[in-house]
Amino acid sequence: MIEEPVVHGIEWTVKELFVYPNEFIYWSIQIVMYPYMTGLVAGAFVLSSLYHVFGQKDLKEIAQFSLVFSLALLPVAALPLLLHLQQPTRAMEPLLTPHFTSAIAAFGIVFTTYALIVLSEIWFVYRKYFVEQIHALKSAPGLSSAMRRTVYRVLAMGAYDVSDGAIKIDKKAATILAAVGIPVACFLHGYAGFIFGSVKANALWMSPLMPVIFIMSAVVSGIALCMLTYIVIMEWQAFRRRRSGGVIEAGEIKGAEAEVISKAARYLIGFLIAAISLELLDLIFRGYTAMKSWDILRSVMYGKDFMNIFVLQYTLGNLVPFLLLVLPRRTLLRTVVALLLVLFGVFMMRWNVVIGGQAFSLSFSGYMHYEIPVIPHSVETFKEGVFGALMVITTPFVLFWIINKFVPSLRRTTEGS
Repeated sequence: MIEEPVVHGIEWTVKELFVYPNEFIYWSIQIVMYPYMTGLVAGAFVLSSLYHVFGQKDLKEIAQFSLVFSLALLPVAALPLLLHLQQPTRAMEPLLTPHFTSAIAAFGIVFTTYALIVLSEIWFVYRKYFVEQIHALKSAPGLSSAMRRTVYRVLAMGAYDVSDGAIKIDKKAATILAAVGIPVACFLHGYAGFIFGSVKANALWMSPLMPVIFIMSAVVSGIALCMLTYIVIMEWQAFRRRRSGGVIEAGEIKGAEAEVISKAARYLIGFLIAAISLELLDLIFRGYTAMKSWDILRSVMYGKDFMNIFVLQYTLGNLVPFLLLVLPRRTLLRTVVALLLVLFGVFMMRWNVVIGGQAFSLSFSGYMHYEIPVIPHSVETFKEGVFGALMVITTPFVLFWIINKFVPSLRRTTEGS
């Protein structure tokens, strides 16, 4: 007896009223995670460029951290697509045969270009440190030291000149790469918004503002994640140092500096205002033009998804953290809460775009609801469920822990560019 193939999406789609038989929630949690993770990559790089390009000296430490963290986030940007694919063996096609005939195909060129820019900038920033470690480990005993020295020799790529002239060239090259990387990083995430905005068959997605909205919210989420991770790591290191009974001296590891967090928070507030303004402008424009599909869109936005859009996204994810950040006498704990809410708000924006855009039937007379699989009972429900999303979220932190072993992004004595 031949079993009929299971339709992708049938296990988590609940239909209501008049829905076509072949309609399901095809794009699930992994397609929500895809623009969310690429946005974190772009936002982290923009934060690092505030020092390298715009000369914000007081952001040097968190900028170096953001640059390395952006590298850890980069491979995970494509992971949700890989998990979502029904034919994972074809995942390398956009990278091996890049062209501009479609937004997905152009991903190969943009992703590769951005990866080369980030890797090159990190190399120029940390090349002096690589050479110093090669000399420091030369007389160190043990197999571990020998292996680490070999790794640093590979990373140095034969460039051992650390004279003042060579370091100046490194700094200039890093600045140029950071300046070039800003538009590339924005395009890396903007094309994700372009994919949604160019879908003419979907009334919620078809908007010329979609790529710009995605870029602004990406910068917001990337800055918020870097600030949050920076605070947690620095506070944890300071706690461990105090617990061991050591005395924290000037220049050594201490808690997150208030000046750095305050300066980064000001940039976060600015980008947050821009993102909120663009989203509200798009919402007002849709209501003003009142296209043929406005009736079904209004029933979704102001009815079915009212809680997700206006309560969770706009109120809890935008308004509340904005107030927490702008009110006077802001504490570190209040900042952490605001950053968590900002990340939640951007995630809800991605959720409402991806899932909300599929909530109504093309018949304009029915609705579909997405019930995310919590307990997986198959490979499909694992990838497209809670555990698949958690795997995507935790992977960049594991990669950052590994990379930071060789590229110490939080060393105060590291000479950056």
